[in-house]
Amino acid sequence: MDIVKFGIIGLGGAWAFHSAGTRNIKKIKFVSCYDINEKAGKRAAKNYKMDYFSNLDKFLNSDIDAVLIMVPHFLHEEMVIAAAEAGKHVLCEKPMATTLEGCDQMIKATRKAGVKFMIAENHRFLPAHKYIMEAIQKGLIGNVVLIRSYEGVNEIPGLMREGFWKGHPIKAGGGSLMDMGAHKFATMNWILNDKVEAAYSWITKQCTTLQEKAEDNAMMFLKFSKGAVANVVVSFVVRTTPTNQIEVYGTKGTILEDHSWENPVKIFSSSKEMGENKNKWHEPEIEHSPFPKYYDISSRIEDEYFVDCIIKDKDPEFTPEQAKEAIATVLMGYLSARRGVTATRNDLMDVYKKEGTRSILEGLENYVGNNYCGE
Repeated sequence: MDIVKFGIIGLGGAWAFHSAGTRNIKKIKFVSCYDINEKAGKRAAKNYKMDYFSNLDKFLNSDIDAVLIMVPHFLHEEMVIAAAEAGKHVLCEKPMATTLEGCDQMIKATRKAGVKFMIAENHRFLPAHKYIMEAIQKGLIGNVVLIRSYEGVNEIPGLMREGFWKGHPIKAGGGSLMDMGAHKFATMNWILNDKVEAAYSWITKQCTTLQEKAEDNAMMFLKFSKGAVANVVVSFVVRTTPTNQIEVYGTKGTILEDHSWENPVKIFSSSKEMGENKNKWHEPEIEHSPFPKYYDISSRIEDEYFVDCIIKDKDPEFTPEQAKEAIATVLMGYLSARRGVTATRNDLMDVYKKEGTRSILEGLENYVGNNYCGE
């Protein structure tokens, strides 16, 4: 196999980044699409020379090798399982699922079918984050003691649409913490080679008012198993272009990263491996460009990597279990918000075994602080 034929499920905003990022990759061929919005589906099919299907079963039985799933969060589990049972390899947008049980079912189905399965966590494939991970693992900043991370976008229109899935506790799995926290936690777990053991969170509505929706802002404090602590802030109400930042502080140095910078990473290190850049700020050369180009870059690398896994018959390095771990951290945050105290991994596992983690999301809107500051 030299070319992987893809079918697209869902033709919303995420498709724009994937299509732009992969347009020059000859080993990827988008041949068909499925969307419940017939108008959008037919338009995309025409623009990208794909076949449009209004029936999911017929789509999955068409001449495709793999699917790229980009639908609302609550549909991920259903679509992944259906694709796996049809024998198709699966690349699914984040977050993996809204519950741990949903993640489990996806893992079970894809393993049973013997297909490749990866969550499209583009932050795992961003060159700036890869540099940070490698710098930390090389010991350039010593033992990591503190991380500060931030992501801000504007989702107010979707959060203020009654009945719309965005920000809904069940349909979206929560608000900004589920939507962007999945990015943050997958990235931090990776660069630290660690996982979160305890979390305290505060979730609030600052600019939105619909009772049915969850938070538009979240702040979370984390303790990792190896001792590092972190502060994560995610916001749905930022009046700028989308951006991300991470600061990593270690015993031998500091790394600062900002997606809005042309050179996204600055490192200060006392390690002798820095050579002439020891004990001074250094900006390494990294492939990058501010929004929206970094989405194109990470989507290109991510999608090509997954295709290579199919062609070479190897399992993705970013495993479904790692993607599930990011969801576990999100759910720890929501459990903390419900209880008003720090939530530990043991607390989450207790809920997982007894009530199921969907119970954390049910009625979540009632635990969101209302601090409306809108005009």
